[in-house]
Amino acid sequence: MNRSELITAVAERTDCTKSHAAQMVDTVLGVIADRLTEEREEVAIADFGRFYIKQQAERQGINPHTGEKITIEAKEKIAFKASTSIEYYSRKHN
Repeated sequence: MNRSELITAVAERTDCTKSHAAQMVDTVLGVIADRLTEEREEVAIADFGRFYIKQQAERQGINPHTGEKITIEAKEKIAFKASTSIEYYSRKHN
């Protein structure tokens, strides 16, 4: 599902315009992104899952063009762990 399909689904389920649904989707995703990137805060949504920042350690890799071994720097990345009860949302809206 892409952003456009998500907006269409939200509009259909909430009986609102696609424009209003786009605002809702953008707002929710923006809040999640802000909490993760600016406030460095985990976002946990009950019965859905949690978004968090994960530390990825430095590791060895191989340059695909040259075959040379390279060091890939440590970094942070955003991760998502689904709740074991995520089907709650599927049952609620179908």
